[in-house]
Amino acid sequence: MFGGYEHPVLGLAKRLLNPLIIFFSLVVAAALEGQKFDGLLLLLGILAFLIASQVFDGFEFFEVTTSARGGNVGYALHLLIAWMILLIILGAVGVLSGIIDGYNGRVLAWWALITPLLLLMGHSLVSTYLEILRGQGSVRRSVIVGANELGRKLADRIHQQRSLMIRVEAFFDNRSGSRCEPELKNLLFGGIDDVATYVAEHDIDLVYITLPMFNHPSVTGLVNSLKDTTASVYFVPDVFMFDLVQAQMDNVNGIPVISVFETPLTGINAVHKRVFDIVSASLILLTIMPLMLLIAVLVKATSKGPVLFKQRRYGVDGEEILVYKFRSMNVCEDNKVVTQATKNDVRVTRIGAILRRTSLDELPQFINVLQGTMSIVGPRPHAVAHNEHYRKLIHGYMWRHKVKPGITGWAQINGYRGETETIDKMEGRVIYDIAYLKNWSVWLDITIIFRTIKLVLKDSKAY
Repeated sequence: MFGGYEHPVLGLAKRLLNPLIIFFSLVVAAALEGQKFDGLLLLLGILAFLIASQVFDGFEFFEVTTSARGGNVGYALHLLIAWMILLIILGAVGVLSGIIDGYNGRVLAWWALITPLLLLMGHSLVSTYLEILRGQGSVRRSVIVGANELGRKLADRIHQQRSLMIRVEAFFDNRSGSRCEPELKNLLFGGIDDVATYVAEHDIDLVYITLPMFNHPSVTGLVNSLKDTTASVYFVPDVFMFDLVQAQMDNVNGIPVISVFETPLTGINAVHKRVFDIVSASLILLTIMPLMLLIAVLVKATSKGPVLFKQRRYGVDGEEILVYKFRSMNVCEDNKVVTQATKNDVRVTRIGAILRRTSLDELPQFINVLQGTMSIVGPRPHAVAHNEHYRKLIHGYMWRHKVKPGITGWAQINGYRGETETIDKMEGRVIYDIAYLKNWSVWLDITIIFRTIKLVLKDSKAY
């Protein structure tokens, strides 16, 4: 979140609201069935409280506006997804420990049903209370030093995220005229030398400095002048000059660092993704196992060669992995030069043509998902030979390898499925792959999966 202390209500809500509601909901569920809340139920409540604080924190519910999540419906869906992830984790613990049979199924059913409703009510109450406080003027007043694009973006973000309880009062900059952002001219209250006086006279709580680094002498003088005020001062580096992918603040043994490119799957996000992959891949494999056995028999009976085709591809961080597919050609190319399949390719077998058109040849990759070398959703893995070719031609090509390759991806449901016979098409695929890294969420993965199913049923771009 933005610099400055959190409002006590927001800080408490972010850390304790979800775990407390989930614990309380279990107490209510037990009461509905007339069961005493002790023993295994108490153990479940404590475990749920501890895990929930990690799972729900990964969704940053109070740090993103409802509009950014697709409105109130999107917000509710994200709450439901977080709750389902928690249930899956707790269910896995119960099965592996063998204690799940000791619970009353009706109590667990009530708990699973009423918790999302209580969570939504709790979040709504917090948001309403913060709006009441905002209406009463309980907000932190801030100024931005730098009437530039970065200052405008910062002001927009503060305005969009109302839970910050911050209001931008004024801008200050020595620049004027065409050098100043047009929409900020009416909010410009003076130059850098006027900041300290304004801050002292108007009880400003926060000062954000968005001036470029080459204004070092001016910034130093400004900071020194603000020492006689009680305002908190923050320097905002202009990281927007880079093509940001999961930018975040961190520190190395006390030294602050800013990442401009990082994988979205760090910390609890990595747990969310892996749990989703394991559960989904297991259920899918159990469902499609008869179909896979039938395909294996048909592949073996209609052409010479192995049932499965294994090809070296780049996985996460560019490490080589073996990707499984049902063999759809009469050759198994995995050399320094690999020719992509084209329409009416003579190498494709009769059954292989059907498998490729329907994407059934990729079903064995769910085994890769269980192995941990692939994910259900992610950038499609290319042959090593193709990677070595395109990484020299497309800027940022290797960025797509900051996450595990997927069976389907954002690029595939946006028109980049099948052959990429031109450099422009491959560039388009890479653009969508990087966009996926920038915007990853469990909900985005679910959306891609459903859109992939719809696409496979009617699309004919694969061959």
